[in-house]
Amino acid sequence: MAEHVPTDPLGQMYAEWTVEFTAAPEMRLPVLRWVFEDWQRATAEPEGVTYASVEYGGVPGILASPLDADPERMLLVLHGGGFALGSSASHRKFAGHLAKAAGATAFVADFRLAPEHPYPAQLDDADAVIDALLDAGFAASALTPVGDSAGASIAIATTLRRLRDGRPLPGRVVVVSPWLDMENSGETIETNDASDFLIAREGLQGNIDRYLSGGASPVDPLVNPLYADLTGFPPLYVTASDSESLYSDALRLVEHARRDGVDVVFEPVSGEQHVWPLQAGRHAPADASISRIAEWLRTARDARDAA
Repeated sequence: MAEHVPTDPLGQMYAEWTVEFTAAPEMRLPVLRWVFEDWQRATAEPEGVTYASVEYGGVPGILASPLDADPERMLLVLHGGGFALGSSASHRKFAGHLAKAAGATAFVADFRLAPEHPYPAQLDDADAVIDALLDAGFAASALTPVGDSAGASIAIATTLRRLRDGRPLPGRVVVVSPWLDMENSGETIETNDASDFLIAREGLQGNIDRYLSGGASPVDPLVNPLYADLTGFPPLYVTASDSESLYSDALRLVEHARRDGVDVVFEPVSGEQHVWPLQAGRHAPADASISRIAEWLRTARDARDAA
């Protein structure tokens, strides 16, 4: 628990949540899910973006369509929330900001949640969306999974499974504040405890237990991508804050990606809260990070179009 007073919208929200979590340590999962729907409160409404409730591959979600976006470019947004919390509603506005900046559309998937649907249900749903988009005529190279926190694990693991099986791969992958270590052993869980207003080891373990309640191993490379061979993985963009309890996950991911020859860009930031880009439109560092991600995606698109 941090000792200083947060000044950013997300830090303030996390501090409010922590008060409630401390007062009700046995808070039931349905109530936790209601709390995490409030994530969207940190995000300003992006201008010039329309939304629609749609399905791809039987997976419901929200399609964010900025004005003048390239309809052939799609971001598949896989929300955070420990595999058990969060939704398309909690991440709708974030997806709108990123899609607008990148000149693409974005689909925020309501993949099935644990523990009702443990691993690999989340990967199966992300796979189903990608296959449906391919069937709808999208080029694989025009698809970009974007995952934050636990959603980053889903984005990476789904891509790894497609790589393993010889199936079409997305053109790029973006992860924000990635949570990958299902052994719950990251050193910054302890060293950054005073600066991270949300993440604590006990909460992580609770979500691990929910996610792996079907019996999967915490060292399976598709459960814990830090055990994966990333050779052949698409270009990868990783961003994380040095104040986060999960910062070591990002550092290890980047180290392994470079080891395995992946084209990886790492954007470390300083002093920000877990998944700080959710503050888009209300916090300058969030807008700066979204701009950098969008520039990376646009540069990749322009290079493909020129080829």
